[in-house]
Amino acid sequence: MEYAEKQDAECRTHGHAPLAFRRWLALAAGAAFLVLSPAVARAAGTIAGTDIVNVAQATYDAPGGGTPVTIDSNTVTIKVDELLDVTVVSSDPGDVLVGPGWTAQVLTYRLTNSGNGSESFTLSADTARPGDEFDTSFEMVILDSNGNGVHDPGVDTIYTPGANDPVLAPDESVTLFVLSAIPAAAEDAARAEIALSAAANTGSGTPGSMFAGQGDGGGDAVIGSSGARDAASGYFVVRTSDVNLVKSATVIDPFGGAEPVPGAVILYQLVATTVGSADLANLAIRDSIPAETTYKPESLTLDGTPLSDAATDGDAGSFDSGAIAVALGTVPGGQTRTITFQVTID
Repeated sequence: MEYAEKQDAECRTHGHAPLAFRRWLALAAGAAFLVLSPAVARAAGTIAGTDIVNVAQATYDAPGGGTPVTIDSNTVTIKVDELLDVTVVSSDPGDVLVGPGWTAQVLTYRLTNSGNGSESFTLSADTARPGDEFDTSFEMVILDSNGNGVHDPGVDTIYTPGANDPVLAPDESVTLFVLSAIPAAAEDAARAEIALSAAANTGSGTPGSMFAGQGDGGGDAVIGSSGARDAASGYFVVRTSDVNLVKSATVIDPFGGAEPVPGAVILYQLVATTVGSADLANLAIRDSIPAETTYKPESLTLDGTPLSDAATDGDAGSFDSGAIAVALGTVPGGQTRTITFQVTID
């Protein structure tokens, strides 16, 4: 006798309804609850390919009392589809400072697979953005191979579309670098925008669109809210620095005039003006004492403040080896420093 027939016979012996009828009754009564498999929380929800298992149960009291009877429904299994989503952000805290003619200048980005399945992504960089003030020359995209977030030439991997597209698990991220060359004609304070884009290789487009059977884990792939494509922009800003140095002389002769005769004093003035928006670092001015003249001790000044001739006293000025020197240090763009000193015509 088959198993079901034995169960029915046993039910009749004890005054119970046949097994098939009890299953029908339980399902029809709707006294059921769901038993669901646990899901792992991710950025885009349950991992693609996960089976969601649903079983209903019904219980009822056996006629004439006795142990309550519990029966199961058929099992319903639904495989979670892959949701295709991606996020790209700029990792630079602000504009990256560059100068005209500089090469291999780096902007940094972060690519994250915000979908629920493993996915590869195609990358592209756009250096000809509308509305910025100059365009850079694109050099390459670099993958941060050692994961330290810093571009390491010779260590990190050059990206080649279709050959080493980054493959990311759900919630996994990778740092990317875009290298550009700055044109020599780029003007001070001009900005350039560079956009880095990433698109899911399974497909991208209108959210909700589906790619049958192409999802990670064997299900379908569905385009998420990002369209399975995202982009972020980083910016370069040009900072130039230079100095204009203008020298002038005023003669005061012993007779109260301005004739350059022996014994006359020459007051030299040096005006240094920094040009550009960048700081000019370690700016120093040096001027040799002309032949046929003698330096007038302790006559050196900076912006009207006297400087000593000694080189080791801590102020910016000195006189040594027949020349005056003034160390101005780092001077912001657009600043002026005025130096004066005196000599006597021999």
